[in-house]
Amino acid sequence: MGAQLLDGRAVAKARRDLLAARVTQLQERGIVPRLSVILPSSDEASLAYYRAKQRVAEKLGIEVKGVTIEAPTTDAIVSQIKSWSLDPTVSAIMVEAPLPPEIDMEAVRNALPAAKDVDGAGIESLGRLLSGQPTFPPATAVAALALAESAVNVAGKHAVVVGRSLVVGRPLALLLLAQDATVTVCHSKTVNLPDIARRANLLFVAVGRPGFVVGDMVAPGAAVIDIGTTVVNGRLVGDVDARSVASVAGALSPVPGGVGPLTTTILLEHVVQAAERAIG
Repeated sequence: MGAQLLDGRAVAKARRDLLAARVTQLQERGIVPRLSVILPSSDEASLAYYRAKQRVAEKLGIEVKGVTIEAPTTDAIVSQIKSWSLDPTVSAIMVEAPLPPEIDMEAVRNALPAAKDVDGAGIESLGRLLSGQPTFPPATAVAALALAESAVNVAGKHAVVVGRSLVVGRPLALLLLAQDATVTVCHSKTVNLPDIARRANLLFVAVGRPGFVVGDMVAPGAAVIDIGTTVVNGRLVGDVDARSVASVAGALSPVPGGVGPLTTTILLEHVVQAAERAIG
């Protein structure tokens, strides 16, 4: 028997239907939820992701507007963030990665105000997440957990997170702990990583290495959430070798069609929530 496929598109649609009603309520009060985004000037993958967010947001009545800072500097980006922070018509702020390597990302993260930092990238947002009082956790981490929860009761399970980035791995581990999972985080220096992965009831993979997790790294019946996205020969693939894992796992999120669509919807939920909080 093959693994149950966790359809991120279906979960996202159900959530968008609920979100549309909340947007309508804001519009009836004369409020348009607005997300302002600082864009990289040349990274096509990031720009494509931005345009996808725009298309989904437009259907919901949410405004998404990107700004490209030509020849960007840290001061220019921080100045733009501070300007949006003070603008009551801007509900939410996001910085689309990757920025040029000369940009001081610590300064950028410090500038993001938690109340508008809807992708949870700022230092204040990450600190609040660590303390158990998150404002907006990173959307990809929230989406990965939500997709797992659509099939499995997380509480009491052993969750293994492969990857320790500030964007996904570490925030996801904290979210899982908050849901009473027992959590192990693996990374490039982990010894005997396949053995640890095989002990997981829930296996989350976010390492950016296509096909990294194969069937013999997965416990029979485990739920496997593939968060990786890499374009190989013009095709989007994940960090999990779906063919070998599907014959072992109890549930598996596909790439594409799993965490990705849900991430966009979660982010837009955060935008709407920021607009709602701003009016009390």
